[in-house]
Amino acid sequence: MLNRRRFLQRGLAASFVVSPLFQRVNATAVASKEPVVISTWNHGMPANEVAWKVLQSGGTALDAVEQGVRVPEGDPEVMSVGFGGRPDRDGHVTLDACIMDDKGNAGSVSFLEHIKHPISVARLVMEKTPHVMLSGDGALEFALQNGFKTENLLTEEAKRQWEAWKEQSDYQPEVNIENHDTISMLALDQQGNLSGACTTSGLAYKMHGRVGDSPIIGAGMFCDNEVGAAAATGHGEWVMRTVGSFLVVELMRQGHSPQEACEEAVMRIVKLKPNFDEVQIGYIAISKAGETGAYCLHPGFNYALYRDGQNKLIDADAYVK
Repeated sequence: MLNRRRFLQRGLAASFVVSPLFQRVNATAVASKEPVVISTWNHGMPANEVAWKVLQSGGTALDAVEQGVRVPEGDPEVMSVGFGGRPDRDGHVTLDACIMDDKGNAGSVSFLEHIKHPISVARLVMEKTPHVMLSGDGALEFALQNGFKTENLLTEEAKRQWEAWKEQSDYQPEVNIENHDTISMLALDQQGNLSGACTTSGLAYKMHGRVGDSPIIGAGMFCDNEVGAAAATGHGEWVMRTVGSFLVVELMRQGHSPQEACEEAVMRIVKLKPNFDEVQIGYIAISKAGETGAYCLHPGFNYALYRDGQNKLIDADAYVK
């Protein structure tokens, strides 16, 4: 039988034994002081440029991701985000967006019409209300109360394409066709803090009222400042079903690299959906240490990575070869 002194000595020694899991997680929690920006698709390139300027001037990751994604939101040539986005089947341009900071605060808007920059409305939801999400008319009313102006977001080109689609009204989303290409952005600032943003006009010609993964914290985007951040793009229903971005971050917490975590999140969808020929999913991720990863289901997903003073467009590895 152990005497009291030996029992206490053993207990004290055991208290200094760190489990392998804790060691792995603690290693990822060492913050990088070099800024990094990663975002989805080729429209992430100009978005990264703006975000990088914010970071280089000592700005926060939160400011960087908001200012960055506002670029495609306001660009009518990007027909899957914001102004100029393709409408739903009834001709309404409805927007979804979310934002999250390094303290776990989050804000989002869904089914928002007539406002060019939903990401900025989402930030105000985070900062000025006790809520996380506002939707539809309530989100619009909140935006107008805070100085936003209504605009016609349906451009002539988007209207022309919608009217051509109505001739057949055949709703068949295609892999890597720009009818679902969300802009998601993650940033690590000089203080070692993470933030993320996600904004979209959603699937082209969707059912009126459809909301995808983009405004849902943990699906379209998620940040944990102790571990890392992740974001998604593609067919949002499958991201929602697997809570994809939260899954990626939790896998990083368990010791997986950002690349490994993105790959496993895609594999969860592969296992759930045997016939995935018509579905594209892409994930991006960044760790607290500044390590990045990206992976997709089908070839064709690319992402923009800005680090060490260089902005590069990179083709992500895919499950389907």
